[in-house]
Amino acid sequence: SRWICGVSDAMTHKKIDQNQQEIVAALRRRASCFSTASLGRGIPDVVAGFLGKTYLIEIKGRKGQLSIVQAAWHRHWEGNPVIILRSVADVDAFFVRCEEDE
Repeated sequence: SRWICGVSDAMTHKKIDQNQQEIVAALRRRASCFSTASLGRGIPDVVAGFLGKTYLIEIKGRKGQLSIVQAAWHRHWEGNPVIILRSVADVDAFFVRCEEDE
């Protein structure tokens, strides 16, 4: 098996969080989005473009935690930090923060 970020891909599996459709729909109302959820291997669930910037977004349930593979991927990622969203309210707050940073 292959190793990514120090973790074997044999150790990974992808579980889609129940709130993912709702959160992606909220993101798509204002941002360009591409779902990467089916890739697994710790890769964040969504790539989003908003106000000329690219964001990697991990969708988690209200109490959901990063898996070992996800945490390793996040640690080794050298771009902007991965955004974690748990609700539509988090999506709204994300857009506000992005607009404030402009």
